Amino acid sequence: MGQITLSSVTKSFGDVTVIPPLDLRIEDGEFVVFVGPSGCGKSTLLRLIAGLEDTSSGKIAIDGTEATDLPPAKRGLAMVFQSYALYPHMSVRKNIAFPLKMAGLSPEIQAQKVEAAAKVLNLTSYLDRRPGQLSGGQRQRVAIGRAIVREPAAFLFDEPLSNLDASLRVSMRQEISELHQTLKTTMIYVTHDQVEAMTMADKIVVLQAGRIEQVGSPMELYRHPANLFVAGFIGSPKMNFITGAEAAQQGCTTLGVRPEHIDVVEGGPWQGTVGLAEHLGSDTFLKVNVAGVGDLTVRVSGERMLRHGDPVSLAPQPGKLYRFGADGKALA
Repeated sequence: MGQITLSSVTKSFGDVTVIPPLDLRIEDGEFVVFVGPSGCGKSTLLRLIAGLEDTSSGKIAIDGTEATDLPPAKRGLAMVFQSYALYPHMSVRKNIAFPLKMAGLSPEIQAQKVEAAAKVLNLTSYLDRRPGQLSGGQRQRVAIGRAIVREPAAFLFDEPLSNLDASLRVSMRQEISELHQTLKTTMIYVTHDQVEAMTMADKIVVLQAGRIEQVGSPMELYRHPANLFVAGFIGSPKMNFITGAEAAQQGCTTLGVRPEHIDVVEGGPWQGTVGLAEHLGSDTFLKVNVAGVGDLTVRVSGERMLRHGDPVSLAPQPGKLYRFGADGKALA
């Protein structure tokens, strides 16, 4: 079981409060992603759950048991860090087995658990190698294997893919998602990359300045952002925001429209000129200057060969405009 509940949890460093009172419930078996910009408190929140930081106030329960004052080793959680923290002089086998050895398990049980973890992570043929003989992705799998053998109530991942190159990040993202489907164990994953959040999570927790802005499934946050911050953070490229007379006509302070929800048409309401055109193969992203509106990012098919200086007529898709009030909150 891996249900985790935070009740009025806060964290302060001296006079600086980095986590104001916060409530959150993570269900057993969920893949939950904490996402937000640098400094938003996501790693601090993860460390509070792990017991690596003391809470200033509030309570943390794991499977209904009070865990606020428990040391990390007693919480039944396993953490995977950005740095692999492997022992370079040990083989992969010994690195994975290390927490089992520290727990005093017999060599036979250690071997069984290591072999099982290695099979899940496709590391069987690498067990006798040392970390220096492995790629970055393989080292991260070893670090995950060391966590798996502990059979924790939940896995905590603190930006585990940050040190990998782009292609490895994609493959490791897929591997961690498949691992979750295999183990069915609660996973909490911290990242600043909203693409990772969207592709991996059952539930996303969007944080800003230590506060939860919104909690929901990836598509809930994409389709129904609660405020300007979430609307601008979830989605790539980010949502266009329009102020002034155009927004006022829609009865709001700020009007939002995603790049993929703007069509290039004949006789549309927005007339503009293409500035930058980024051709990416299947997609082309246009930066269009629209009179009275400003610059809009527009996503079109890669087959549309529009270039700098081309005049275009744009129209937002029906029902795909987002309205926000003066307080930044979404309007019905």
